[in-house]
Amino acid sequence: MAVKRKRWRQRISRFAAVAAVALCASTVLYRILPVPLTPLMVIRGLQGHGLEKDWEGLDAMGPLPAAVIGREDQRFCDHGGVDWVELEKVLRGQRSGGASTITMQTAKNVYLWPSLGGHPADYLRKLLEVPIAVGLETAWGKRRVLEVYMNVAEFGPGVYGAEAAARHHYDLRASELSDAQATALAALLPSPLTRSVRAQRPAEIAATRRAAADQLGCVSPTPGGN
Repeated sequence: MAVKRKRWRQRISRFAAVAAVALCASTVLYRILPVPLTPLMVIRGLQGHGLEKDWEGLDAMGPLPAAVIGREDQRFCDHGGVDWVELEKVLRGQRSGGASTITMQTAKNVYLWPSLGGHPADYLRKLLEVPIAVGLETAWGKRRVLEVYMNVAEFGPGVYGAEAAARHHYDLRASELSDAQATALAALLPSPLTRSVRAQRPAEIAATRRAAADQLGCVSPTPGGN
């Protein structure tokens, strides 16, 4: 029995070492190269969904990145990958949800697995998201984190990224989206398999724009941005 336990510990140690090396190597590569596939894309493919994706640079996505920040992570430029302020609110019961930042969602989408509906593996995934998110912010910077997220996020069954989302839902390029259309697409992200785009009221569009207004400086293409 002791020999078996030792073997299992050795196997786990080897697996962890290989995973760490793969994580570091891919983080370096993805700093400049597009992410070809994610675990979620593979899972959705096995479930029978298609694969619509088309990598685009952040500046070619029109108003959609701002709309996503406004709805998904209003403190994007203020945290280092993990929003400890919002996380503390969750732990205190002052707000619902998992306080996942865009960086944490990027870590999940690129390296980990989607939610399993409360399975214990979800807690392990959350723990892993934290160090990976901090590492991504350090290695990539805010601008690249947002660019990767906007290219791998799921906007419908088998639809990934801003460009594919714009074409799939509106038959437009992402750069051609209106503020209302961008806000409608951003509203899909919490539950892209069950939600559908709908017309956004002017108040919703204005609120999203205001929420994102102070959070765009850190993704500016100018030398002052990350």
